[in-house]
Amino acid sequence: MPAKVFIIAEAGVNHNGSLALAKKMIDEAALAGIDAVKFQTYNTEDFICRKAPLAGYQRIASLAGNQYEMLQSLRLDEKAHKELFAYCRRKKVIFLSSAFDLGSLEFLFRLGLKIFKIPSGELTNLVYLRKAGSFKKPLIVSSGMAYLAEVRDALRILVKAGARKKDITVMHCNTEYPTPMKDVNLKAMLTIKQKLKVEVGYSDHTLGIEASLAAVALGAKVIEKHFTLDKDMAGPDHKASLEPDELFAMVESVRNIEKAMGDGIKKPSLSERKNIRVSRKSIVASSFIRKGQAFCLGNLAVKRPGSGVSPMRWDEVIGRIAKKDFHIDEPVTL
Repeated sequence: MPAKVFIIAEAGVNHNGSLALAKKMIDEAALAGIDAVKFQTYNTEDFICRKAPLAGYQRIASLAGNQYEMLQSLRLDEKAHKELFAYCRRKKVIFLSSAFDLGSLEFLFRLGLKIFKIPSGELTNLVYLRKAGSFKKPLIVSSGMAYLAEVRDALRILVKAGARKKDITVMHCNTEYPTPMKDVNLKAMLTIKQKLKVEVGYSDHTLGIEASLAAVALGAKVIEKHFTLDKDMAGPDHKASLEPDELFAMVESVRNIEKAMGDGIKKPSLSERKNIRVSRKSIVASSFIRKGQAFCLGNLAVKRPGSGVSPMRWDEVIGRIAKKDFHIDEPVTL
């Protein structure tokens, strides 16, 4: 992953099966300054049983009776993927997609993806993980619903299959849409980094952008956030997504936080150095001091500006003999 935070705008299935809408989403994401737009690639019959029930959040937002019907209606075919891949290239953003079955995974490899995103639901899919690892490409691995041990097992499988651990970023994630703030648990992201010795990121399904910004401040290298052109559109993920103006605000905020994190060296910044003299203090005369008189508690004070002898030298000054007259508020010299 690049040195700066890698920001993924998760289009997912928020295009509602429309290629034109998907391209419009790429336009808006590119304007917001994201690094990549991510879609979802699947052959419905290869990864969902025909009567698989909807998740709770899907029942609220979908008109379909089950997962198969819902996702079949939202699917983009291979031709559409090829068009979107080329369109992203023209817009100078990276095309990403999460594959949900082996055939789709192999298709994305043939399409030429440079980075592969493994969705949370595939974290315990041994055959899928072996195939993804065999590509020997950078991997972004979501860990929603997982215990730390399950993430460790997945990493072991990926590395054994050919992936390099240094090319893997594990995304802390909660798969509830929207995720309640009390369930975000960003400290778990730090646990993944510490215990598994891997780069980490955060896939954010909360409402708003606060959790993503906090993740960046904690060291996330990748941020993924769902977005939509309109939260009121029909579909399972629109309500928990950002609209274009919100996505723009998130990207701008992430970039500002990156600047604010700095290099970790404690030193005066260029912008504040001019304030040192006016904000710090010097040792000055608190009463008239004649030449030959000793400096003492009774004739010295510490006041702004900091253009004279530093108060840190107080003990050195006390008891010294004045070499000239000093008037009230005049900085002393040694």
